[in-house]
Amino acid sequence: MTRSRPQPGPASQPQHHSRDLDRDLDRGLDQDHDRGRDRRRGTALAFLGVLAFSGSFPATVYAMRGFDPWLVAVGRAALAGVLALVCLRASGRPLLPRRADWPSYALISCGVVFGFPVFSGLALALGAGTAHSAVVIGLLPAATAACAVLRASERPRPLFWAACAAGAVAITAFTLIQGQGSASWPDLLLVAALLSAAAGYTEGARLTRQTPGWQVISHVLVLSLPVTAPVTAVLALTTPIAITPEAVAGLAYVAAISMFLGFIPWYAGLARGGIARAGQTQLTQPLLTLLWAWFLLGERFGAATVLAAVAVLVCVAVTQRART
Repeated sequence: MTRSRPQPGPASQPQHHSRDLDRDLDRGLDQDHDRGRDRRRGTALAFLGVLAFSGSFPATVYAMRGFDPWLVAVGRAALAGVLALVCLRASGRPLLPRRADWPSYALISCGVVFGFPVFSGLALALGAGTAHSAVVIGLLPAATAACAVLRASERPRPLFWAACAAGAVAITAFTLIQGQGSASWPDLLLVAALLSAAAGYTEGARLTRQTPGWQVISHVLVLSLPVTAPVTAVLALTTPIAITPEAVAGLAYVAAISMFLGFIPWYAGLARGGIARAGQTQLTQPLLTLLWAWFLLGERFGAATVLAAVAVLVCVAVTQRART
């Protein structure tokens, strides 16, 4: 005669329930740890992109010493498009994205292929200094965060917005002081440039959640080639060109680094760290560009410029503590 196994009594059930709770708690802690690690890595990747972008204004000034501003603005995208085409072909990836994503790629193209290079280049050509332009563009993280709320459904905490607003106020005050109480045409062009970039950054980061960042920017540049290539050819034939080592180096930098390679860690960082949060690393760009302007161009800037750049740098530390 076989004995039936005794059923667990009421006293054993709380123990099983407690073990289940412990496992759920451990799993939740592990997930929080993984999310925190992803955010930190995303922020680090985004900063690498910012480091690449921080040399764009000095490089643009170098390029415009030998090439027309319109040629620099459009030609950089055409050269980067050829580089992207080679990379896609070499890796065996499709040259074009899914047709369903073409509207998003068109928005990115309008923002970072045409909008930002053209508006910022014209601002520099009209007399905006590199250091001044860099500080004004410091408003870009605030614009990117706003686009992230509209397009990517991100909801930053109030502390995030407070720090973001503080940085924007500091830069606005700096601009008005420099312009003796009013914004100049170069300043308005710089604002148009940062709004264009914010839209392109947000849409690109949204696509990077499902497609590697290097493919996103490659597809953007390849889709733009039917416009950028012929326009570049016409401008090269109809505008004066003075080939010098610094002009060629400047054009090569904005084409290969600013227009292509810098977007790879940038888009990856925004996708992993959160568009609003990781995008705030761009608040460091004014200070970095000030250093490049001083080192490469010998630009002199006053205490107001340095204070404004430091103010937005402090905002970075605050926004990085305000987790999305």
